Amino acid sequence: MNIYDIAKIAGVSIATVSRVVNGSDKVSEKTRARVLDIIAREGYTPNVFAQGLGLNTMHTVGVLVPDIADLYMSGAVSYLEEQLHRSGYECILSCSGFDLERKHSHVQMLLSKKIDALILVGSTYAGSGISNTQTDYIREAASEVPVFMINGVVSGENIYCSACDDRTATKEAVRSLIAAGHKKILFLTDSGSYSAQQKMKGYQDALADAGLPLEESLMLRIHKNRIHMVRDELNDLSVSNALPSFDAVLATDDTLAVGAMKYALGKGLRIPEDLAVIGYNNSAFSISSEPELTSIDSRLEDLCKNTADTLIRLLSSGKDSEEGDLPAPEPLTLFPCRIVWRQSAVCSVDI
Repeated sequence: MNIYDIAKIAGVSIATVSRVVNGSDKVSEKTRARVLDIIAREGYTPNVFAQGLGLNTMHTVGVLVPDIADLYMSGAVSYLEEQLHRSGYECILSCSGFDLERKHSHVQMLLSKKIDALILVGSTYAGSGISNTQTDYIREAASEVPVFMINGVVSGENIYCSACDDRTATKEAVRSLIAAGHKKILFLTDSGSYSAQQKMKGYQDALADAGLPLEESLMLRIHKNRIHMVRDELNDLSVSNALPSFDAVLATDDTLAVGAMKYALGKGLRIPEDLAVIGYNNSAFSISSEPELTSIDSRLEDLCKNTADTLIRLLSSGKDSEEGDLPAPEPLTLFPCRIVWRQSAVCSVDI
């Protein structure tokens, strides 16, 4: 029995239970009596996490990323730290890498710091979206503190996700490439994460709608997400005849896309005339390449703002009334992506 079980039985939020435990006057007598009765009946003993959500909050949020060197991750941390700091919360940052066991251990380490909430940045924490066993550790963490996910979707109580509609965005981008006459479109990724899977589904949707065959050899997973390593791996595959011919690239990250452009340059191909290229995340790489890269804007700043706003609202819920708390935040907020058209690919359809 924990604070979340008590809240569910009483029909109130975890913040309400915590306020009752801490003797706050921001709870109606009727609600207080109901919660105390359930606490007594269930034999619930408050722990430090329950107290942390009420008056004795540590005002500390754990932020977990797989790799802070990644531009997407470092950008997210910058946005989150600024927004949370404005509301009086400090951040504890940790980098887990991509191994499941390390993710689990880093989550446990952050929980041991008596954080008020946990933010997981990146779709790697949502696994592949296929097996729940890859995300059970997140549901376990959510039984202690609210968990917020950026760019990943995991179902479970006390888990709140902010993500972009990667599947629709990728489908629209590939549809435009097809309308421009491209028939052999390379899907280039470096991940099997939830987000990468959604992007692949969008790619497959667009091909199916156009009646084009789905060729497994045109769905390529690169081992290293570094520009020159991507270029070199494509070259090696080309030399060994393991890489089929293609006339366009849809990459799941701008770094991959720029690597593909470097490969094209070495082959003497013109962009976009001979090879159209679309990247993802609309990062600094998209405007520092030549030609500038068309890229799908995954709206990182909006995801971070929604996460911070939801977290602060949840941890500082308003006064309770006889009717109960304000509605809980939505478990999933899905944002539409935006395609930023530049010189590496031309918009050919109204999307």
